[in-house]
Amino acid sequence: MRYAEKIRIPHTPAAARSAAAAGLALAIGLTATPALATPATRTAAGTEAHSGLDRYYDQRLSWGTCVQSPDDTTGRDLDAAGVQCANVTVPLDYTAPRGRTITVAISRLKATDTRHRIGAILLNNGGPGGTAVESPPTVRKAMKEVGPRYDIVGFDPRFVGRSTPLDCGWPVSFPWFSAGAGRAGFDRHVALSKSLAAKCRATNASVLPHVTTRNTARDMDVIRGALGERKISYLGYSYGTYLGTVYTQMFPGRYDRVVLDGGIDPRAYGPRLLRDTARENEQALSAWAAWAAGRHTTYGLGRTRTAVLATIDRVMAKAARGPLTVGTAPDTFRLDDTHIPTLLFMGVADDTDASRAFLAEQVSVLSKAAKNQQSPLSPEFTEQLRFALTGEGSASGSVQTAIICGDVPAPRNPELYWRDIERARAAHPLFGPLTENIGPCAFWNTPREDPTRIRHDAPALIVAATGDPRTTYRGSVALHDQLPSSRLLTLKGANRHALYGEYGNACVDAKVNRYLETGRLPGKDEVCVK
Repeated sequence: MRYAEKIRIPHTPAAARSAAAAGLALAIGLTATPALATPATRTAAGTEAHSGLDRYYDQRLSWGTCVQSPDDTTGRDLDAAGVQCANVTVPLDYTAPRGRTITVAISRLKATDTRHRIGAILLNNGGPGGTAVESPPTVRKAMKEVGPRYDIVGFDPRFVGRSTPLDCGWPVSFPWFSAGAGRAGFDRHVALSKSLAAKCRATNASVLPHVTTRNTARDMDVIRGALGERKISYLGYSYGTYLGTVYTQMFPGRYDRVVLDGGIDPRAYGPRLLRDTARENEQALSAWAAWAAGRHTTYGLGRTRTAVLATIDRVMAKAARGPLTVGTAPDTFRLDDTHIPTLLFMGVADDTDASRAFLAEQVSVLSKAAKNQQSPLSPEFTEQLRFALTGEGSASGSVQTAIICGDVPAPRNPELYWRDIERARAAHPLFGPLTENIGPCAFWNTPREDPTRIRHDAPALIVAATGDPRTTYRGSVALHDQLPSSRLLTLKGANRHALYGEYGNACVDAKVNRYLETGRLPGKDEVCVK
């Protein structure tokens, strides 16, 4: 779960993960069950059988350059870092392994300390729909001394990034906004959500049933087999913690060390996952407002936390009366009270100074627009708005939506969402109409498989910040409770989503690296401080 401070900044590891944080945001949660719609045959170890899949598990990978085109700077950077890339062939439908195939793009930074090699570690940056082909060099750096002992393997899940693509041809990239101040905004969003779901059915009907987390987990196991690994380690962020949990349940004998950063309660995962996060986001916004107040001379938003929050209230009130115009031609955007809460929601996912400054810049622009004053947009803010409000990132939004809608069914009746919005509005007027809003999943076909339920314990290391506004700390605690042999590593005092190797907390990084080196979880849960 992550789409970037800028909603989507392609092909940088931190961005891929922040993007995922917002990406979980594109939908919002329900429950979890491991049975297939038609139960799969199981081996004695409880893992899914390989029946008819040997040619996928035994395939020989053709490793080579990561550069795909003359302007592929990501590929050139990977080549320069010593990374090689390949495509793994997998079945579109695992119940029909002789049918249509697709490819999953992977990258590998091989272990250099081969004498003490531990194995391979597979990476997922969240989303759903986050890329990770670009991530091995960054993760190698985060792993410090233990990094050279691993083959570090990134992959773009099915239909993501460099893998076989999926694009519904949407007019917007991001299908998740607030209902706004009244019924009219909600009704517009119902119509938008319905049309986006219809576009996906019209363009990709044969593919959509197979765009699921359980199929991505099956792809992961094919990757493990194609790499020649008996077991594989895993590092997943945000939604990637749910994917990693699903893998441990479907293939309980095939993983080694598992790090889940920003845990999701599998029982809550689904299209309404974020509906209980308004409180954490309001707390994060309040902390940001205090930060901005200390920099009033730079941003002009108010000299106290209360004054900064009042500025946001004024912006919202003006936007509810009519859209605010920001930017200059050709990049002019109209933002109303359905858009602005989403920008704020994205902005509070990270409490570093750089991210807080970016949010302050946005609010400054909006504040001036509310006074009918124009101010220039930074290239980053322009990119964010272009991504959110045009079809520029349709492929990214399409696959994120398809995954979460294909995993768990959403309530169908728009009136249920409206009642929830009205109830939430009283306590959480800014974020309640956002986190309770309807999305395309309400109009999606019923998933073919049941969600995954926890049936096997898994000795994972779960990493979480107490103020995480995306996958809340409560979610990590709940995941820990369902996996009794796991350990919870808590970072106190941070309003931050995604920690290991990203946030710069030496305590967190050292404890994760110790586990990756030794394979031994701490004897009890551990705590670090911001």
